[in-house]
Formats: sequence, C-alpha cells, structure tokens
Amino acid sequence: MKIPITVIVNHEEYRLEVKPNRTLVDVLREDLGLTGTKKGCNEGKCGSCTVLMNGLPVNSCMILAAQADGKDILTIEGLADGGRPHPLQEAFVEKGAVQCGYCTPGMILTSKALLDENPNPGMDEIKSAIAGNLCRCTGYSKIIEAITSCTTGDSK
Repeated sequence: MKIPITVIVNHEEYRLEVKPNRTLVDVLREDLGLTGTKKGCNEGKCGSCTVLMNGLPVNSCMILAAQADGKDILTIEGLADGGRPHPLQEAFVEKGAVQCGYCTPGMILTSKALLDENPNPGMDEIKSAIAGNLCRCTGYSKIIEAITSCTTGDSK
C-alpha cells in the first residue's frame, strides 16, 4: 500500500506515492536524488539529515514522508541562489568550517533557520541552535565563526 503525497522541495512541487513507513530522508535521497541530505545515525541524534520543513530544522530521518505532505522542504541543494552559494555556504568554506563535510549540510540549514529567526544571535543562541548537529572534525569553533560572520550585528 502506498500513500499519495505532495511536497514542495527546493521550490519545486513533487507528487509521490510512498509506503507509510518511508522516512523523509530516504525519499529525498532515493526518490528525488537529493543526496546532500546525509543519512547518519538514523535515530535523530546526529543532525546530519537536517532539512528545513516550513522553515524549521527537522531531522528528516525521524519524519515519515507522509508527515511531509503539503509541507515546504528546503535541502542544501536548494539553498544556492541561481548557482551562487548562499552566504552561509561561502562563510563555511572561507572560515574552514568544512572538513570531512558530512555534517555541513545539516549544520548550514540549522544555522540558516537560526539567522532567519534572529539575524544577530548571541554566542549562547548559536551554540544552542547547533547543539543537535554533531561534528567530529572541526571542534565547532570554525563553525561558530562562520555563523557569526553572517550575523548582522556587532557580535561578528
């Protein structure tokens, strides 16, 4: 048995039929070919599968595809504007916040949601926002530096 769903992913509408137990991360990666969304722990603990659903960061491994019906999904592939990287993507590269890169898509999308809500977050707000995204390579300081470089205030 499959369930019909309609999702808007990266500003494009998709009508799909999915099995009730399929997760959003699997549909994004396997059905839509959007492999920038990483599949890590599959338990909602690492944040590598983070996407924005209606503007909010969610662990797509914990969301059934059927729950995304009617929702607006943004993946890392949809963040660039006309082929030009988003300022957060540029900052992550410039500040050396990408090493192995596995956490980077989820970390950037989580950071985007934070900056969309608060363009000038303090250090504690940044740390709290990214707490659900694990990184084994950078020690987080370069990630925080990249996020801070994209704020609008004096906390740069």
